[in-house]
Amino acid sequence: MLGKTTARNAMSLRWVLAMSAGLLLGIPFASPAQAATHKAPFDCGKTFYANNWYPGHNPSGSIDWQSYGGDAINGENVRATAGGTARFYDAGSTSYGKWVEITHGDGTRTRYAHMSSMVRSPGQSMSVSQGTKIGVVGSTGGSSAPHLHYEQRNSSGVVDTSPTVDGVTISLGQKKAVKSSNACGGANPYTPEEVCGSGYSVIDSAALGTVGKVFLLYNSGNGYNCVTTVKYVSVGSPSAVSAFLEPQGSTRTTDSGSYSYYAGPVRRSAPSTCVRWGGSVGSTSYTSPFEHCG
Repeated sequence: MLGKTTARNAMSLRWVLAMSAGLLLGIPFASPAQAATHKAPFDCGKTFYANNWYPGHNPSGSIDWQSYGGDAINGENVRATAGGTARFYDAGSTSYGKWVEITHGDGTRTRYAHMSSMVRSPGQSMSVSQGTKIGVVGSTGGSSAPHLHYEQRNSSGVVDTSPTVDGVTISLGQKKAVKSSNACGGANPYTPEEVCGSGYSVIDSAALGTVGKVFLLYNSGNGYNCVTTVKYVSVGSPSAVSAFLEPQGSTRTTDSGSYSYYAGPVRRSAPSTCVRWGGSVGSTSYTSPFEHCG
């Protein structure tokens, strides 16, 4: 076995040789492999072509995801390939069009462009898990046909010219069919904002031990509250979950059943009215007092 110093020197030598070879061939320099592990940016089981056009694609190393076989990409959900903080932008009729950049925990970034719609408004940000929906495939900005433009960048902003998604590396000039294993179970891909819809923001929450969490949201534009219970166990498989909302002086509205990801959304008009809210996952439940009266 090589000692730590010897092994590190050997890795450094291989990196220098690889970089030199790339420069001699005129291939743009890419950063070392990123620490974040990425899945394809689509629903579980969907297969699309990943095209790493070379030369002529800007920036070099970015991927164009396009239709494959019976899977037409237009209108497909776009999901985070790894967790982090997502920021939403709109370049109008030029460049990326509607696009999102996610900064991951290791400082690396991914970009998703030309979407027809996004789950948040331009200028907003949100925390996402791997598999969280961030938008829908379209053809906004400088796009001639529906597709998803995708980039993996290192912490300095340099594009990885051989990105890997779902264990498949797509090098410069390659076109490969990739089947998504994203949002297939495990971490819940849905955020409370996504469940309740545009204009709603979380104002309170209550943990249900380790099995889930109940969220209370409010839309200041229309005076509605919204409650959803998000599961953290048996994600992707139907199990008992519920959510309820009760404006003071009115009846309670409840959504309960055997759901795979969440219960709700339960929306009620409650401007300047106290509300009681809560929910359950399995036998673990939460009920609030009447509160949030403003």
